[in-house]
Amino acid sequence: MDPNGFIDEKCESRLYIGNLDLRVTEAALIKMFSPFGKIVSEDFLWHTRGPKRGAPRGFAFVQYSTKEEAKLAKEKMHGKLACGRPLVVRLASEKYLVETAEKSSKAMGESNRTSISGSNSGQMSRGATIAAIRNKLKALEEEESSGGKKQKLGESISCSEKLDLPSGNR
Repeated sequence: MDPNGFIDEKCESRLYIGNLDLRVTEAALIKMFSPFGKIVSEDFLWHTRGPKRGAPRGFAFVQYSTKEEAKLAKEKMHGKLACGRPLVVRLASEKYLVETAEKSSKAMGESNRTSISGSNSGQMSRGATIAAIRNKLKALEEEESSGGKKQKLGESISCSEKLDLPSGNR
């Protein structure tokens, strides 16, 4: 993003791919997204420390040569099931904008509560952060217990279908 807040061409052709099953490999990700255009780069994120070190983090970024290719991939792949999980596909710039909008709205709500006391650092308090995490966890548990998202028929990519690579590349 440039200093004036405008998103450059590179950001508009870069996709965020989330909710990846841990069995999805880099090669499988490229295979899934290459039909929509020329992939110039791919960033598959891994845990770098702790007990999950070396395990996939469940999201990646794919950079296409044009923003049109990225938008086509987003339209075709968002919500498509891969290993039983619906993919979350957004322009990377949208993810950034969504996160900053959420953070600013939470900070505004927190500032409205804390401005009465007179001190406000512009950040959520620890208690408010914990409450937000608990609410999110509760919502996810309720969604899971009620059956979660409905699976679209014919729009699922099974792990075995994607991972037909030679055994040495797994």
